[in-house]
Amino acid sequence: MRLTLALLCVAVIFLAGCTESTYKPYPQVMPQHISKVAVRPFINRTQVFALEDKLTLAVSDEFLKNGYYQLVTEANSDGVIIGQITRYLMVPLQYDTQLIPTTYRMEVWLNIKFLDKKTDVVIWEEPALMSTYIYSASTMAGGMTEEQAREQIWDRLARDIVKRTTDGFGSVWSESKKRTQENNEYTTITQ
Repeated sequence: MRLTLALLCVAVIFLAGCTESTYKPYPQVMPQHISKVAVRPFINRTQVFALEDKLTLAVSDEFLKNGYYQLVTEANSDGVIIGQITRYLMVPLQYDTQLIPTTYRMEVWLNIKFLDKKTDVVIWEEPALMSTYIYSASTMAGGMTEEQAREQIWDRLARDIVKRTTDGFGSVWSESKKRTQENNEYTTITQ
């Protein structure tokens, strides 16, 4: 009798724990009046020259490939992607016997947001969007140059930005404080 009661209690606790672990965030999508998007040229806050042009082009190209929103000039747009490159790191990870780097880790950090031009409200903001890429030096077989590694980072960041804009922006990736502001038309995430 006691064993049956104990097993029943364990089963109830187990089932109660299973139902608590499901997490479904509130869907957060763009307001319906946004159909045309612009990408404002990124601002480079790092010491590395000319990073912003390639990233701006990569984000614009990704919006064109995605096709969900029409890409237009900022004057004709309903919403604008605004971003800054805040950090650029390239760190050697491995060395050969002569202490020449053979593997690098590249990190790029962005501060990015989407502005609704009609209401002049920031719909979503990511103050620390980061992408990392580990690659072999160009002197190694199958290696690449720093510029080629940057192209990989730009592609990843562009996909992340477009995905955040088209598929919803319910999760903030950075470790910043997250606050949700609810409106009748949509829910926004701000810092």
